Amino acid sequence: MASSLRNVKIKTSSCKRIVKELRSYEKEVENEAAKTAEMKDKGADAYDLKQQENVLAESRMMIPDCRKRLEAALADLKGILAELEESDQKEGPEIEDARNTIAEIEQLFQTTDA
Repeated sequence: MASSLRNVKIKTSSCKRIVKELRSYEKEVENEAAKTAEMKDKGADAYDLKQQENVLAESRMMIPDCRKRLEAALADLKGILAELEESDQKEGPEIEDARNTIAEIEQLFQTTDA
C-alpha cells in the first residue's frame, strides 16, 4: 500500500511539474512573439529578425511535445489511482491531491482544445 501511495504522490508531482513547464512555454511563446513583432515594426536587421523567428519557432515546437508528455503522465496517474481505488484505498491526502490534479489538467485540456 505504501509504495502505491508513494507512486501516486510521484505521478501527481510529475503532472504538476509538466503543467508548470507547459505554462512556462506558452508564456515564452507570447513573449517571443511580442519581441518578434516589435523587431518587425522597428525594421530590425534581417539576420537578427530571422534569428528571433527561429527562437519563436523552437518555443512553439516545445508546446506539443509538452502536451504529449502531460497526456502520458495523466494516463499513468489515472491508472495508479484506479488500482488504488480497486484495492479499497479511496481516501487520503495523496489521493485527494491526485484527483484535484487530474481535474485541473482535464480543465486545462478543455480550455486549450476549445
